Amino acid sequence: VQLQASGGGLVQPGGSLRLSCAASGLTLGGYAVGWFRQAPGKERERVSCISSHDGSTDYADSVKGRFTISRDNDKNTFYLQMNSLKPEDTAAYYCAADRFALSCWLYSAREYHNWGQGTLVTVSS
Repeated sequence: VQLQASGGGLVQPGGSLRLSCAASGLTLGGYAVGWFRQAPGKERERVSCISSHDGSTDYADSVKGRFTISRDNDKNTFYLQMNSLKPEDTAAYYCAADRFALSCWLYSAREYHNWGQGTLVTVSS
């Protein structure tokens, strides 16, 4: 099982990036998927997730209205569209997936067993 995150980079405040997470060795259609981020000296936090049983989504308050999570089961890939980026969004972003029976926001990072390697997002002028 492998998750490959990509799409990070350096962007100015107010800019946009789209992160991708491609899966191999598992079929994402039956998995809850999520994006997490970790800034230096801080704990890993959930940014957004999609539940597997009903496709419902959840966002951290800090990114609501700016970030959008989506999935393409045909491509076995999910995405995080990030708009209106702020310096405080600077972090390493990680994708994760697991089989959860309940809504994805009920599960913490430690409960995900499949992780991507992380992609760095830097928001700076």
